[in-house]
Amino acid sequence: MKKIINFVLAIVLLLPLGIKAQNNTEDRSFELSKNLEIFSSVYKTLYTTYVDDIKEGDLIKTAIDAMLNKLDPYTNYYPESDIEDVKMQLLGEYGGIGALIHQKGDSVYISEPYEGLPAYEAGLKAGDLILEVNGQNAKGKNSDQVREFLRGQAGSLIKIKISRQGEEKTFSFKRKEITLPNVPYSGMLEKNVGYIKLNEFTKNAASNVLSAFNNLKKQGMTSLILDLRGNGGGLLNEAVDIVNIFVDKGNVVVTTKGKALDKNASFKTRNKAVDTKIPVVVLVDPASASASEIVSGSLQDLDRAAIVGQRSFGKGLVQNIFPLIYNTQMKVTVSKYYIPSGRCIQAIDYSHRDSTGRATKVTDSLRTAYKTKGGRTVYDGYGIEPDVLIEPEYAGNIVFALYGKSLPFDFATEFARKHNSIPPAKDFRITDEIYDDFVKFLEGKDYSYTTLAEEELKVLIADAKKEKYDSTIVSQLENMQKQMQKDKENDLYKYKKDISDLLLSEIVVRYYNQKGRVEAMIQEDKEVLKAIEILSDKEKYNNIFKVK
Repeated sequence: MKKIINFVLAIVLLLPLGIKAQNNTEDRSFELSKNLEIFSSVYKTLYTTYVDDIKEGDLIKTAIDAMLNKLDPYTNYYPESDIEDVKMQLLGEYGGIGALIHQKGDSVYISEPYEGLPAYEAGLKAGDLILEVNGQNAKGKNSDQVREFLRGQAGSLIKIKISRQGEEKTFSFKRKEITLPNVPYSGMLEKNVGYIKLNEFTKNAASNVLSAFNNLKKQGMTSLILDLRGNGGGLLNEAVDIVNIFVDKGNVVVTTKGKALDKNASFKTRNKAVDTKIPVVVLVDPASASASEIVSGSLQDLDRAAIVGQRSFGKGLVQNIFPLIYNTQMKVTVSKYYIPSGRCIQAIDYSHRDSTGRATKVTDSLRTAYKTKGGRTVYDGYGIEPDVLIEPEYAGNIVFALYGKSLPFDFATEFARKHNSIPPAKDFRITDEIYDDFVKFLEGKDYSYTTLAEEELKVLIADAKKEKYDSTIVSQLENMQKQMQKDKENDLYKYKKDISDLLLSEIVVRYYNQKGRVEAMIQEDKEVLKAIEILSDKEKYNNIFKVK
């Protein structure tokens, strides 16, 4: 009898909770219906009464984008016209010619044809000025507009008129279904260290990494560098399968947790690992995000790889694509992901914003400590913190000014026209003679820029005058400004190393394509050199995984 009474009392106590939950659902449903009706009413009123004609699609797209802007930058709406871009983001595939383009002024140039793809095979070269695409004038169009001209159904004919050294040429060929290489380079470095560069986690990323890994093993690889710098992520399953190369079957790589129960899931390694013993270093930087952080973070949590570089971006949010009506789509953040230690690496809390409307970062005081498989302490809320931190080198504003004006690109175009060949990519360097030629090339060209120190000094002088400081002080500040301007004239040599890297990247790709660029750039890459140092010293490598 006592059990029955307790059961009845429990039911009675729970009833208000059930009624309250039902009321909450009904209240939210009413709010949803009410606000949809309000929006519809506003739109209809504008359509019927606004003084000028309105562009219905543009207006709705603006309203949707403004609404989504209140959430996070990864929740996006795609009209039918953008579906091809979505496909490229997810799969690395699109119908087109297989070339990068860039805009300079009111002109658009071919900047990089991909080896083996239609543009490359047809004979288009970096530096070609695009004049027409299928009879449509490209002059005055921006790069997005020209890109739309270039893309199209695989198998369709395309005619591109270009100007090269003042001579006009027309190329006719067929578009193809383009799959961009997610592993642009893999090769052997010194001391039997293998190197794999992974650009994106698009379709087949894992199988391409595995293929590169097996090829390097055949060449005598005894340790590996997996370079995820600049890799913004992609498909979750590809990340899990890459971890599976180094971690045996049955290990949890990542867990997703969301509001909807069907978004809660654990993703485990499914197969026997290819190699559980080979020493691995993973390179990351602030542009390594999402799937890159799943791979680097889970390998760190499982004490399976050493992480070298700079702190990663901190994107612990998972998106799904949902088809909508009229062939539109929506990418929605549906969950957060958690790596094996239990930590979420999301750095920005989009549900809380400051007085300016800016989303706030997770503060140090709110970060939680977790343990790796071997007992090392790691933290959530701030991306993946490297085991070995390499301080980044910050280039001067002159480097960004030159790059922004495409001057290293233009010099490389001219260089390639004058030189039929260069040494192998790994041996080619920007000599003093080449650099001096670049300095001469810049004569008379505009690449003006302002340094941070100049900006601050300008403000200081203005404030000093406004507050009526002694004229002697103002005069000293103005003399300092002149001296700073004079010192700035030496920036071309002060930042010679950074500028030389830009030139090296642009020149090598003209002769050896994307593979050559990576091969050339890693020769003096300080993160790569540090990784080789760690992998070449067994004690140094093993010490990284010791609990301190």
